[in-house]
Amino acid sequence: MHVFVTGSTGLVGNRLIAELQSDGHQVTRLVRRSPKAGEALWNYQERQIDLDKLAAADAVVHLAGENIADGRWNDDKKRRIRESREVGTRFLAESLTKLPHRPRVLVAASATGYYGDRDDEKLTESSPPGKGFLPDVCLAWEMACQPAVNAGVRVVNIRIGVVLSREGGALAKMLLPFQMGAGGVIGHGRQWWSWITLDDLVRAMQFALNQSNVVGPINGTAPNPVTNREFTKTLGRVLNRPTIFPMPAFAARLALGEMANDLLLASVQVYPRQLQQYGFQFRYPELEPALRHVLNRA
Repeated sequence: MHVFVTGSTGLVGNRLIAELQSDGHQVTRLVRRSPKAGEALWNYQERQIDLDKLAAADAVVHLAGENIADGRWNDDKKRRIRESREVGTRFLAESLTKLPHRPRVLVAASATGYYGDRDDEKLTESSPPGKGFLPDVCLAWEMACQPAVNAGVRVVNIRIGVVLSREGGALAKMLLPFQMGAGGVIGHGRQWWSWITLDDLVRAMQFALNQSNVVGPINGTAPNPVTNREFTKTLGRVLNRPTIFPMPAFAARLALGEMANDLLLASVQVYPRQLQQYGFQFRYPELEPALRHVLNRA
């Protein structure tokens, strides 16, 4: 299978490409700069894309988007977050409709931010979107795939939770303070965090590529979400470090602004009902074994 991938230099993209190539698939990276060997041009801002190369695609994985955790949110940052997802995705989806032979499947990233802050509500793919900036972005992000759906491409929107990896993302940023014994709960600690190991996320994406019956939104989260307090205690136990330095909600907002509400303090208890119904098997469904694997702690 020949797979084209956007967002190929990110944490997920890099691992996914390595796994696809290891399985014998051909991969072409879709990049916004001048392409090198094994790459093809796509630049939604300039509305440029190499349709001749893209015509060889059997599948497309779309992971590109402005990093939401890089810098405080202001009006310009929020505009770039939304445009990179909505405008970028729609341009790619519309481009696929112009191909004489369209790819069989488009696997497009989304996020559990779709659900917003939902307290203790148990959320599945059939739950409605929440209210606020991130739910609005995620809804627009997924709807931007509609041109591809209308053209008969099988589209899978994977709503990704907190990705556990020591190579990057939220866990990598948490490691230093926790290793120094300065970790603790954030806010009241009762907010739900829905997580997944990088290994299982990449396997879920490969599953979506290969299983022709997988379609529509799927939650890219492990089947056992935890509260922030439980996450904190478990990480401390795995690292053999105390977790006695809480970060009050006001301190999180002072440090991160609006972003703290959506990324740290929001409660999102998400379950991967669709993946499980399709028969996907998680290697790391429980948090402590997952953290021990990721951090190489026996």
